[in-house]
Amino acid sequence: MTEVQQLAAFAEAADESWLSDEAREQLLVRVLDTIGVAIGAIDAAPVRAIRELTAELGGSPAATLIGGGRTSPERAAFYNGALSRYLDYMDSYLAPGETNHPSDNLGAVLAATEYAGGTGRDFLSALAVAYQIHTRLSDVAPVRAKGFDHTTQGAYAAAAACAKALGLDAGRIANAVAIAGTANNALRVTRTGNLSHWKGLAYPNTAKEGMFAALLASKGITGPEAVFEGNKGFKETIAGDFTIDWSAEDLEQVRRTIVKKHNAEIHSQSALDAALDIRAQDGFTPRAIAAVRLKTFDVAFSIIGGGEEGDKRIVRTKEEADHSLPYMLAAALLDGQVGVEQYAPERIVADDVQDLLKKVEITPDATFSARFPEQMPADLEVELADGTVFRSSQNSYEGFHDDPLSWDRAREKFDRLAAPFTSDDLRDEIAGQIRQLGDGPITGLTHALARVSTERG
Repeated sequence: MTEVQQLAAFAEAADESWLSDEAREQLLVRVLDTIGVAIGAIDAAPVRAIRELTAELGGSPAATLIGGGRTSPERAAFYNGALSRYLDYMDSYLAPGETNHPSDNLGAVLAATEYAGGTGRDFLSALAVAYQIHTRLSDVAPVRAKGFDHTTQGAYAAAAACAKALGLDAGRIANAVAIAGTANNALRVTRTGNLSHWKGLAYPNTAKEGMFAALLASKGITGPEAVFEGNKGFKETIAGDFTIDWSAEDLEQVRRTIVKKHNAEIHSQSALDAALDIRAQDGFTPRAIAAVRLKTFDVAFSIIGGGEEGDKRIVRTKEEADHSLPYMLAAALLDGQVGVEQYAPERIVADDVQDLLKKVEITPDATFSARFPEQMPADLEVELADGTVFRSSQNSYEGFHDDPLSWDRAREKFDRLAAPFTSDDLRDEIAGQIRQLGDGPITGLTHALARVSTERG
């Protein structure tokens, strides 16, 4: 068996029953969290543009769009994936050399399950496969340092999960994975320099292509069987050598993923907790800040702190703001939160936050870096104009894998994000459908999601 055939055999055999009680609970928390984040983005300008284009293009009405309407499954995968990704408020996985967002696969898996007439159990089984493949490839085959985006590993995960949700056998799953993995090796420029809308749309595109690869495979289209180990394959060309024994894999990796507490890039979460801790200390006055000094781990510095991926003090758009640690720290210190409101265009360009972000100094610390990804160390000092210094140190946050988010806390976040577009009864129905995912048809959930409003109530 080639390596992609071994992966496919794992994907075909994997079942929701493999999940431990804790893993299943955390997977349900991820579904609730991801759908809440998706609903919260439904009136964003780029999402509206995608919805308009989807309506213009039409497509076989085989899969449901959140907010109503139906289209072909790959277009539903793109639109619903764009919703869950746009706010940058979804879950994450931290590997030593890579970070990804496994919940990016949910929109595609949901579309595939609905298209196939599947159940909640089918959906959870396929989604757990996506989490396992996505995270394990990131563990052993990071690509960021080589100039490729983290969506690269996701192509294998999305295709395998969609193919499983479609009910394909191992041979056709292998072809789907081979097609998607060969064709979708994205550049890291997606997240460097001045950021564009594509930062939030790169993975929805990957998931769409994984869905389409699975549909092609379902009709007998084949892909390169040595996509991993072959001549000019993934290992030789991009990743380097690595080994995964897919026959020994389980479905527990979801427990190693983390959920965002703040609406901010994942590596900022503990630093933002530190900022809010300082803001709550006696005598602290945000308007009197003279300097902000943060020590953090090298990955946070490199990606959002002004390191290898560009200056983070030039902030004009939402895409730049939610990947700028100086901006997010300034917003937290001034506003006492980093939520959806902090990315309103008028908030981003306001003089107070623009002035303060220029006072933020961020440095990587080697001892902190050695503790990542098991911890997310952050040591923050804020000095006022009179010389008073406030300090806070944090190593994790609520939602990190050492303090996993509970269903009740996830429900609070879901309600907060979804409330402008749903009634109390509809939120109860959606959450209830997720909580009870099992042998019933997945259309119980998709029909509820179709009734979400696309306009704020």
